[in-house]
Amino acid sequence: MKKALPAALGLLLTVLGVVWAGQGLGYIGGSSMSGKSLWAIVGPIVAAIGVSLLYVTFRGPQKRQR
Repeated sequence: MKKALPAALGLLLTVLGVVWAGQGLGYIGGSSMSGKSLWAIVGPIVAAIGVSLLYVTFRGPQKRQR
């Protein structure tokens, strides 16, 4: 349960970022965001934050070296 919220948030941010990038690049139409370069920049940034959050959530415990 401890990992459920960060994992869900990371997945949501990743999907949102990919959709925004697709709209900004013109691959996904039918929105006021379609074809706008702002979303082609913001989308990958949001997706990278989501992937980073997923990585941190599932990387497991770190072993300390002395």
